[in-house]
Amino acid sequence: MEFLGTTQTASYCGPKKGRDSTQRPPTVQAPVIQECYQPYHLPGYRYLNSWRPSLFYKISTAQTCPTECRSSAQRPPTVLPALRSALFCRYSPHDWDQSNQLQIRGAEASRLWASRLTGDSMQLMQDKEQLTCQMQKRTSWNLGQRLSDIGFWKSELCYELDRLLAEYRNLETVKRRLECAAEEVNCPLQVALECLYLREKRIGIDLVHDSVEKNLIREVDLLKCCQERMRQFAQRVDIQMRDNRDAQHALERDLEDKNSAQFIDEKCFNLRNTSDCISYFHGMEKVDGTVSVPETWAKFSNDNIKHSQNMRANSIRLWEEAEHLFESLSDQMWKQFTDTNLAFNTRISEETDVKNKLQTQLAKMLQEIFQMENTIMLLERSIMAKECPLKVAQTRLECRSWRPNVELCRDIPQFKLVNEVFAIDDTLQTLKLKLREAQDTLQLLVMTKSRLEHELAIKANTLYIDKEKCMAMRKTFPSTPRLVGYTCAVPCVGPCTPCSAPVR
Repeated sequence: MEFLGTTQTASYCGPKKGRDSTQRPPTVQAPVIQECYQPYHLPGYRYLNSWRPSLFYKISTAQTCPTECRSSAQRPPTVLPALRSALFCRYSPHDWDQSNQLQIRGAEASRLWASRLTGDSMQLMQDKEQLTCQMQKRTSWNLGQRLSDIGFWKSELCYELDRLLAEYRNLETVKRRLECAAEEVNCPLQVALECLYLREKRIGIDLVHDSVEKNLIREVDLLKCCQERMRQFAQRVDIQMRDNRDAQHALERDLEDKNSAQFIDEKCFNLRNTSDCISYFHGMEKVDGTVSVPETWAKFSNDNIKHSQNMRANSIRLWEEAEHLFESLSDQMWKQFTDTNLAFNTRISEETDVKNKLQTQLAKMLQEIFQMENTIMLLERSIMAKECPLKVAQTRLECRSWRPNVELCRDIPQFKLVNEVFAIDDTLQTLKLKLREAQDTLQLLVMTKSRLEHELAIKANTLYIDKEKCMAMRKTFPSTPRLVGYTCAVPCVGPCTPCSAPVR
C-alpha cells in the first residue's frame, strides 16, 4: 500500500484478513544520540545553524520474505501515515538540554565581556576629556598671546604709516609746482591725439595723409617733447615719491595682512565647542602652509618700518627751487597750434566743394532712375496687355482641334491663328528682352546712385570729423601763464575748459 505525499520506505506483504487491528508492534530500540556540532568558543556567539540532530530512527525496509513478514515479533510499528515523515526531523531531549545550556553560557559570557568593556570605556572617556580640555585651554592662551603681538606691531605700523603719508603730502606740494606746467600740456596733447584718432575713422578714399595729418603729427611730437623737458625738472622728486609709494605699499600690505591675521585669530580665539561654524576638515593637520617663524615674522615688520624711515629721511632732503621759464616752448606750441588750425580750414573747404559736386550728380541720377522706372512700368504693362490676345488665339486653336473627321481642315482661319500665336509670342519675347535691358540699366543706375551716396557719406563723415569734432575741440588752448605752470594747481586730464583761454 502506498500513500501520496510521503516517502515509501518499506513495503508490507502477507494476508490482511488475519491481522488484529488492536495489536501494536513492539517498540523499536532507540539509537545512541551523538553530538555532531562544535561550539564556537568566542563569548556570546555560537553557530547553532551548523548543528544537526544525531537521532535517526531506523525503520525496517521490509524487504524480507513472506515467512518473515508473518512473524509478529519483527513486524514494523504501526505509525499513522500523516506523522510518518515527522520522525526524521525530531531532536532528542539530550540535544534540547545541551542547546539550552550553551545559550545560557554564551549569554553570561557576553554580558561579562560587555560589563568589562563599559568600565574601560568610561575610564578612557574621562581621561581623554580631561586631556582635550587642557589642550584646548593651552591653545586659546597661545592665541591670546599671538593677538597681543599682532596688536603691538599694528600700532607700530600705523604710526609709521601716518608719518610717511604726512611726508608724502609735503613732497607732493613741492612736486606740484614743477609738474603743473607739464600737466597743462596734457590738454592740447589729448586734443591733438584725439583729432588723429578721429581722423582714422575716415572712410575710403578720404583716408589720406594730407597736410592736416602732417601738422597734427608735428604738433603731437612737439607737445610730447615740451612735456618731457618740463618733467625733467621733477624727475628726482618723482623717483623719490615712487620710492615713498613703494614703502607705503609695503606698510599698507603688511598692515592689511596683520588685520586679516588678527581677524582670523580672533575668530579662532572666540570659537567654542558650542559654536555653529565648526566642522570637520580632515587632513588639515597634515598640511603645513606656513612661510615664516616668529623671528622672521617680527623681522619682516621691523624691516618695513626701517625702510619707511629711510625714505622719509630722503624726502626731507629734496627741497629744491623749482621755478623755470618756458617762454620759448610756449611760443613753439602756439605757432604749431595756429598752423594746424589753418590746415584744417583749408581741408574743410576742399571737402565741402567736392561734396556739393557729388550732390549735384546724385540729384541728376535720381531723375534718371525715376524715368527708367517709368519705362519699366510701361514695358510690364505692354507685356501684360499681350497675354490676353495670346490666350484668345491659343484657346481658338485648342477649340478648333476638336473638329470631327474631315472638318478638321487646315483652312485660312487655321493659318491666321497659327501666325497670330507666333507673332504675339515673338512680340512678348521682344518686349521681355527690352524689359530685362531696362532692368539691368536700372540696376546700373542704382549702383551708381549707391556709389554716389557712399561717396557723399564719406565726405559727410570727413566733414563731420574735421569740422564738428576736431575743430570744436581746438577752439581753446592753454594760456601762456598756464603753459609755464603758474596758475594750475590741480592736474588736468583731457580737455580742460576752465583752464583754457581763447585762441590768440
